[in-house]
Amino acid sequence: MVTEMATLGGGCFWCTEAVFQQLKGVQTVESGYTGGEIAHPTYEQICEGTTGHAEVVQLTFDPAVITFREILEVFFTIHDPTTLNRQGNDVGTQYRSVIYYHSPEQEDVAKHVIAEMANVWDAPIVTELSPIGTYYKAEDYHQNFFRQNPMQGYCAFVVAPKVSKFRQTFADKVRK
Repeated sequence: MVTEMATLGGGCFWCTEAVFQQLKGVQTVESGYTGGEIAHPTYEQICEGTTGHAEVVQLTFDPAVITFREILEVFFTIHDPTTLNRQGNDVGTQYRSVIYYHSPEQEDVAKHVIAEMANVWDAPIVTELSPIGTYYKAEDYHQNFFRQNPMQGYCAFVVAPKVSKFRQTFADKVRK
């Protein structure tokens, strides 16, 4: 089986991880950091907002089951791509909307989807489009965070509604 990778930043990685773990065709989802200047950043450094890294999820997916385009359609539904360096109460460059492409084909698809999304949103799309750089896996306690902590305050009030919206909007793409 041939797989591809996608790396996306749409605010807090707990939210995006929780959604993409439920998407048919996505085999692995890992929370991490990329796009910054220092090697091996810690969560504490990322939270300071001075490293240049974004909180991202890195997906491995089967393109025979789900396309990169479909992944981006989900991505643009579960976060607000019109707010610069912010998702809800999460503010800072680490929460920016960004697509890190892994190939020229992904870059082309992303450019087309961003252009299409400009007709969907009332405000300009601020999602960055950049080649993937060095990626760092986030600390173990961030992996599967929503699954392990569904009643934690942030998970209950921020992550759960995003997961619910995804499940309603993309019912045909939810993993059974």
